Amino acid sequence: MSQLQDVISDLTAEGEEVDRLVAGLDAAQWALPTPAPGWTVKHQIAHLIFIFRLAGLAASDPEQFKAMIARAGQDLEKAVNAALAEHLEVSPETLFARWRTDREASLKALAAVPPDQTVPWLVRPLPPAVLASAGYMEMFGHGQDIADTFGIRREPTDRIRHLVGFAVLTRDFGYLSRGLTPPEEEFRFELTAPSGELWTFGPEDAAQRVTGPAHDFCLLVVRRRHRDDLTLTASGAEADRWLDIAQAYRGPAGQGRTPGQFAAARR
Repeated sequence: MSQLQDVISDLTAEGEEVDRLVAGLDAAQWALPTPAPGWTVKHQIAHLIFIFRLAGLAASDPEQFKAMIARAGQDLEKAVNAALAEHLEVSPETLFARWRTDREASLKALAAVPPDQTVPWLVRPLPPAVLASAGYMEMFGHGQDIADTFGIRREPTDRIRHLVGFAVLTRDFGYLSRGLTPPEEEFRFELTAPSGELWTFGPEDAAQRVTGPAHDFCLLVVRRRHRDDLTLTASGAEADRWLDIAQAYRGPAGQGRTPGQFAAARR
């Protein structure tokens, strides 16, 4: 199985898990606030629809995607908000159906891109497997918000390896979002998968090291848990600073989560 096929398969499974979280919810449950300030369950799914619809367009019609981004220009955030508003106005049943349809279409479009080609994206073109991994990051983070809303503990799986690899690749996002200069020094990451396998990235002799459970690492980089509620260890001052600012997405970091907010979920 190719890298692209692998991530598409796991992204499909992750989407089905999110489906199970929201299938059968009544209107009041869709309107419940999630841990993300100002966002309801409906906001979470609306955002995922927007992201996957955008990725599907980039993969299936690159020129139309580039034209749309050019039209948005500096008002991209306004365009995003307008798209979210469109999804929020529909019924939960329509939103759920739209989510499943658009996700399936997006994954089909990404899977059809030759692995040696790139897909246009917001900052620069990406290999389809990397863009699919970014989609996994979005799915994991927003799915966690929904799970937390209902007090559901999701069982970690080795599917998160796509998010781990993406977060290592985007190590500098936390610095850039805060106007900081990323260090040139490489980090070593040694993370234990849910299966018990050890996943390693970076030079073995690196002075800056991050170790611990891969699932905790994922919760950290999507900012769904504060580092104090996770069992990650930093060796080196820069690695320690990174644990405070880590994020696997571009743009503002958001409020994140506070220490002890999910104390009951600690191992």
